[in-house]
Amino acid sequence: QVQLVESGGGLVQAGGSLRLSCAASGSIFRINAMGWYRQALGKQRELVAVITSGGSANYADSVKGRFTISRDNAKNTVHLQMNSLKPEDTAVYYCNLEAYTSWISGPYNYWGQGTQVTVSS
Repeated sequence: QVQLVESGGGLVQAGGSLRLSCAASGSIFRINAMGWYRQALGKQRELVAVITSGGSANYADSVKGRFTISRDNAKNTVHLQMNSLKPEDTAVYYCNLEAYTSWISGPYNYWGQGTQVTVSS
């Protein structure tokens, strides 16, 4: 089993910054892609950013140029640096990853519990 623990959410004024972190632990053999999703109240969950094991990143158009995703493969962590935050960035942010639990078991998809990000105008 793999557990994801997120941290770094909170309340910030528009234009401010936050850094989200997600640490994976448990029966991890190899992690493929790691990413962040968000779900605003009354809306569907959407992809914010994803990063491959090789470090290639992709972003939602709405956050390009403002958010940066990074990962530390040695520590099984992924981060999301969020700058120039806007009220429309308000949402619950979820960490997601695809991992193998052994060389023949997987990949499986795992989710964090979510962390609230609120941007005030």
